[in-house]
Amino acid sequence: MSIQALREQRAAKAKALHDLVNKKDWDADKDQPVYDAGLAEIDQIDAAIQRINDVNAKIAEDSRTQEVADAADRLAVNKKDPGLAVYAKWLRGGDKALNAEDWATVRNTMSTTTGSEGGFTVDSQVATSVLDALKAYGGMRAVSTIIQTSGIGDMSFPTSDGTSEEGEIVEQNATATDADVSFGTIGLPVYKFSSKVVAVPIELLQDSNVDIEAFVRGRLVTRLGRITNRLFTVGTGSAQPYGVIPAAQVGVTAANGSSQVTAVTYDSLVNLQHSVDPAYRERGNARFMMNDTTLRELRKIKDGSSRPIFVPGYEAGNPQGAPDRILGAAIVINQNMASMAAGAKSIAYGDFSAYHIRDVMAVEMYRFTDSAYTKKGQVGFMAWMRSGGNLIDVGGAVKVFVNAAS
Repeated sequence: MSIQALREQRAAKAKALHDLVNKKDWDADKDQPVYDAGLAEIDQIDAAIQRINDVNAKIAEDSRTQEVADAADRLAVNKKDPGLAVYAKWLRGGDKALNAEDWATVRNTMSTTTGSEGGFTVDSQVATSVLDALKAYGGMRAVSTIIQTSGIGDMSFPTSDGTSEEGEIVEQNATATDADVSFGTIGLPVYKFSSKVVAVPIELLQDSNVDIEAFVRGRLVTRLGRITNRLFTVGTGSAQPYGVIPAAQVGVTAANGSSQVTAVTYDSLVNLQHSVDPAYRERGNARFMMNDTTLRELRKIKDGSSRPIFVPGYEAGNPQGAPDRILGAAIVINQNMASMAAGAKSIAYGDFSAYHIRDVMAVEMYRFTDSAYTKKGQVGFMAWMRSGGNLIDVGGAVKVFVNAAS
């Protein structure tokens, strides 16, 4: 079955479950088995779709890797270059495939004592595409507000929390009470991120059958995506971005001695939702954020009527479906969120657009062709980016659930 047919099949089953869970006369004895069976079918379809995607990605990656490895082998023989032979060996088997002698060759080959000399940037369109590709890593860029600036100067946002302020009734000829508005600022500094250097033998770049630059570029994107998403999620704010989880207020803390050390209850999830002011919830952007292991546990929870709180995403006319939902709110999977454990901030809820990510210009992609690289017959690849993040909010746009400490 084609992936398109699978997606259409999933959409139909998701709609049926959506209608089942939302009907007024839910009967746990009769409807729960239907829900469980339908959810199992959707999981099977999702697994089939994922397998097709994984196979396609694996075929493409293996083909590209094999082409590079074959080219390295050919050139290693032609050029009598042991570095190329080791490079091909590593591509096929990874770090474990190399012995001590191979690693000695790698250390010699990867020497970058003066790597900053002779660098020049790759085409700016490529750099922009790298910035767009970062959205695929972890979820923070998908739900945050992205700002792109042309300089690295300090940027501060004015803040004022008026959620508890109200006016007054004044008697005739009486004087109104003073209640000045207080203002503050939240900074949004940027930090310098490096993908680390990847050194490639120059002969591989000259082989017209291999798009080695695309091969390396993918590695650079992965490295930048992983570190930035992790810090935008849990960064301490000290010499690094202030992540949304440390910056967010605590909405619910599970009581010690409860079952919520490695779990969460329906009531806690409801309380977490309502810990966020309705003004934020009514914007239409409020959602849950958690890692996939936590979602697995939440899928088992039922409300007071024994009705499942997890509903598969469904959207009419969209074969790929809408986001899955819990208690009516969309779910964002972020693997940098903590798993449920004693005292862990494992679930967040709210309007994550209050978290601002600031990118300075585009990602700068560099190729190094002089100095130590030329002496070794190599070209170095590296990406720099300047970015920062902070929760620009003082009213509690995002709240977190804290598991019981014991």
